[in-house]
Parts: sequence; C-alpha cells; structure tokens
Amino acid sequence: MKSIRNTLAALLLAIPCLAEAAVYDEMMTAVKLGDRSAVIELLNRGMDVNTSDIEGNTLLMLAVRENHPELVDLFILQRAKINARNMHGDSALRLAAYEGRLIIVQHLVAAGAQIETEGWTPLIYAAFNGHAEVVEYLLAKGANVNAISESGITALMAAARGGYADLAKRLTALGADINLKDTNGKTALDWAIGARNTTIADFLQEQGARKGRDIKKVKK
Repeated sequence: MKSIRNTLAALLLAIPCLAEAAVYDEMMTAVKLGDRSAVIELLNRGMDVNTSDIEGNTLLMLAVRENHPELVDLFILQRAKINARNMHGDSALRLAAYEGRLIIVQHLVAAGAQIETEGWTPLIYAAFNGHAEVVEYLLAKGANVNAISESGITALMAAARGGYADLAKRLTALGADINLKDTNGKTALDWAIGARNTTIADFLQEQGARKGRDIKKVKK
C-alpha cells in the first residue's frame, strides 16, 4: 500500500511539470510561427516573457531570429529584458544586426538596446554579412566605427573579408582605421588579400593601408 501511495504522490508531483512543459512547447511553436494571438494568450496565462530555450535564447531573441517584428514589439511592450544575452553572448540586437533586420534593429535601439557591447558588436555583425543599411543606422546612432571583437576584428576587417567593397569604402569614409591589427597581427588589407577580394585590397592600398607585418610597433 505504501508503494502505491508513493507512486501516486510522484505522479501528482509530475503533473505540474508536464503542464509547464506543454505550455513551454506551445509558446516555442507560437513564436516560431509568428502566432501573435497564441503568444498573447500564453502570456496572459502566466508565461514569463523572459522564458528562454536551452541555449539561453529568450522569446525576444527567437522572435528576432524568426523575423517577426510584431512579436518583437509585443515582447518589448511586455518588458522583456532587451539586453539579455544567450549562452553565446549574443543579445537580441546582435542577432538582428547579423540577420540584417533593419526594422527590428530600429525598434530594439528605440527600446534601449545597447549598441556598444563587449566583443562582437552589432556593427561588426552587420558588416560581417554586408548589411549596409544596418551599418549606416547603427553608426548614425553612435556606434563606434573602430570597435573591436575579442579577436581584434573590426567592422572594416569584416567587410574586407566578406568582399563588400561599397561597405568597406563607406566605413573608411566614416573614419574606420585602415591599419588596425587583430590579435593575429592582420589588418583589413591582410583580410582582403587573404579572401582574394582584390577590389577592396586595391582601394585600401590607395588609402594608405598596409599589411600587419609592415606596421612597426610603436615604442612607448
């Protein structure tokens, strides 16, 4: 009899967990599909707006990834943590910049998303994929054109690597330092040459860019 009671007790304890798991799955599906009505219903039923998946991606981040601006706005109104980071260190704004989702980027910045972050900034992410409009917007909002990632990568280096000539020229015109070196001693010119982006390499050389090995270390 004691064994039966213990089994029943365990089942009763498991029911709330199963119910929570079901609600979680419903929310994940609703966000993926962009089902605003379903998302609102689940939030009204008590679902935490800052719920995240196993990688730390919040509902806001997932809405960014799935390109659902209306859900992004909804989560912002529900006071989602705008600057939360996932396990990879990415924020919603970083993800939006990486994907080139200009409207979402604008809404996140207006809601208080941090433009300057440690490591790969939203600007570098945008430049990495050649999203010129996002780059222009972030710079207009005060992004540091010479911000560096953990490995010393700048937006100009990212553009040079990706072969985005117009973007590389624009960044240079807006003050990008053409001779900054990453942690491996490579400059934007090195990145352009390494990726065989000759148009960018030629342009950078015309602007006075040098290879990292040709830049002597300044003595203090």
